[in-house]
Amino acid sequence: MIEFIQGKVEELTPTQAILLTQGGVAYDLNISLYTYSAIQGKDETRLYVYEAIREDAYVLYGFSGKQERELFLMLISVPGIGGASARMILSSFTPSELVGIISSGNDSLLKKVKGIGAKTAQRIIVDLHDKIAKTQSDELPLVLQGGVQTGQIATEAVTAMVTLGFPQAASQKVIQAILKEQEGLTVEAVIREALKRI
Repeated sequence: MIEFIQGKVEELTPTQAILLTQGGVAYDLNISLYTYSAIQGKDETRLYVYEAIREDAYVLYGFSGKQERELFLMLISVPGIGGASARMILSSFTPSELVGIISSGNDSLLKKVKGIGAKTAQRIIVDLHDKIAKTQSDELPLVLQGGVQTGQIATEAVTAMVTLGFPQAASQKVIQAILKEQEGLTVEAVIREALKRI
């Protein structure tokens, strides 16, 4: 089992990181928006890993911290929640926000995440409420990078939304509206807002 991968950040998008290790092997990892914002701008990083091994696929998920990975593992232990849904939830909330939502039993916020219905949201809270106390620790500070052109932010945000399963046309429309309303937003902030609106 892979505990973590440390290496040079070869490619980085809001949903994917490719790390090149010293041995010359490059790993493609699925990441959340939280991890993206934590490692954005870094030349080298360490991502904690979860390996999803199925008959037809071998998928790596990367996390900037152990707390986020622990939350991911808890989420996928809930019936009806797979890796894609867990990543969607972790892209919609920071680890500390998610801990707060589950601790307080706020299923209405969970229902706003794409693909999470009322029954699934309630199941997450029922199944994880008692477990969640173990994960409560200080979250890693977000690393937000400014100074990127709006066009590039829009392109990255739309690409991330499409990767997460949203239609391209609808994603573009929502993201353009957000960028007109608020200037100086990071890619992560734009995607978070888009996830609430779409």
